[in-house]
Amino acid sequence: MELFIYEHCPFCCRALMIVGLKQLDVDIGIIMEGDVETPTRMVGRKVVPILRRPDGSHMPESMDIVHYLDQSAAPALVQRGGDAAIDAWVERAWPLMLRLCVPRFTRTDFRELATPAAREAFVARETRAFGDLQALLDDSDKLLDELRPLLDELEPLLATRGEAIDESDFRLFPLLRSLTIVKGIGFGANSRRYLDAISARCRVALFDDKAA
Repeated sequence: MELFIYEHCPFCCRALMIVGLKQLDVDIGIIMEGDVETPTRMVGRKVVPILRRPDGSHMPESMDIVHYLDQSAAPALVQRGGDAAIDAWVERAWPLMLRLCVPRFTRTDFRELATPAAREAFVARETRAFGDLQALLDDSDKLLDELRPLLDELEPLLATRGEAIDESDFRLFPLLRSLTIVKGIGFGANSRRYLDAISARCRVALFDDKAA
């Protein structure tokens, strides 16, 4: 099997999590930003992640990939459902995460941005979606001020998280991992402990070394 991703993508992170959690023999392929032809040939549209299955067919949609790979080798590890409070928190924090992280993603050395054309295509796409990316970077302090109360709210929600992995982890961890690219993010103790634990269990590196 082969999993096609963008390294920066939080949805691709979900698929990487299950590969690492299950310790599956899955090759990782990078689709370059701006490459419309490759994913369209596979699944009919430009999207990541995409899993090439043993029969040669291709599967999009991150959570479909998670459940397919979880069932591919016993025992299944991902509990269906999750924590409604954490899911609601993710929905509230997601827009702020994007405004903080996307401008930084466009300037970082991800493999999908390894050519000038790929980076230019990514910047153009995200500028269409978010407007002036430099202005968002300039507003980082303001955005962080908006985010910090939410991070404080997350702390008690993580205080009782156990060892079991459920669908909420596949929503929360990619968001928090994305935020590790923001210098001075200031995670609480529970959030930092959670990030490090899931990173280790799922063998998905954080972006602390790329923070800006």
